[in-house]
Amino acid sequence: MSIVFIVLTLLVAILLICVVLIQKSKGGGLSSSFAGSNQIMGVRRTNNFIEKVTWSLAGAVAVLSVLCTFTMPDAITSASRVEASAPEQTAGGNYDTQAPVPAQDAAQTPAPVPATPEQ
Repeated sequence: MSIVFIVLTLLVAILLICVVLIQKSKGGGLSSSFAGSNQIMGVRRTNNFIEKVTWSLAGAVAVLSVLCTFTMPDAITSASRVEASAPEQTAGGNYDTQAPVPAQDAAQTPAPVPATPEQ
């Protein structure tokens, strides 16, 4: 349903652009070409009609835009795509123990010298 409202909004917007280009500006627009004396609708009536069409199309764009936002599918879902892992909690250990001596340090430490009896 949202796509239908989007297409209608685009069509009405294109029509609105065309109608605005037809309107009389300071130098005259395409509606000034209707100024012939034998016209059924005079220039004044043509401008009133084009002005009413402009306001009607502008209102239609606004209404269709609001309807489009109400009919859009929800972009936000309640479930997250990222699975959160629970942080691992470790129990506190005995911090009074001594760390083991690495293998390199054990090889480099000098061997204890045996005590010699005194003469």
